[in-house]
Amino acid sequence: MNLPVGVILAGGQATRMGGGDKGRLMLGQQSLLEHVIDRLRPQVSSIILNANGPKERFSDLNFPVVADSLHGYAGPLAGVLAGLDWAFENGAEFIVSVAADTPFFPEDLVDRFLKEARGMETPLVLAATAGEAGRIWRQPTFGLWPVALRHDLRKNLENGLRKVVLWTDQHRGREAIFETDVIDPFFNVNTPEDLLEAQGLWQQDDLGENA
Repeated sequence: MNLPVGVILAGGQATRMGGGDKGRLMLGQQSLLEHVIDRLRPQVSSIILNANGPKERFSDLNFPVVADSLHGYAGPLAGVLAGLDWAFENGAEFIVSVAADTPFFPEDLVDRFLKEARGMETPLVLAATAGEAGRIWRQPTFGLWPVALRHDLRKNLENGLRKVVLWTDQHRGREAIFETDVIDPFFNVNTPEDLLEAQGLWQQDDLGENA
């Protein structure tokens, strides 16, 4: 399997942050979005950004910017669909989605996805972490998605589906489980308090080397 296209999901409304582009908030000397790009770039064949509104505000990044194709805010699956459509038009078979506000996600994310997908007729994998009593917490904005399912996803979204795991369960999706011993790799910044916590996490151990 070739390396997938990386899709950064930045189409959220950021209501708990007062609106705006949450990925532009600063963490150390870089924005959240720049941290995400640095982690994603070595793992994928190329990167696109899913964001709604004027594309010009991301011109400094030099990445294709694709908007949701569905009217209204349909959640992260709409961004996944936009990424799948772009990948199809550009000859790719898979995408990997990541969130624009999650600066600590694993540097082996894609490798783990590809290993978990082995043997699957239609590879579809979500990231997950293990909780208490063996409970698995799936991370619906981090996934390996096949272009072959884009029509099915569009149909489900048009019929009102919004929960990621309901759709992945339909297709017997798997989970790649990541450890959270030192830090939750999928910690995301939703509120000003989260950003302060992220600053503290960034300064821990080796995470603060470039702060």
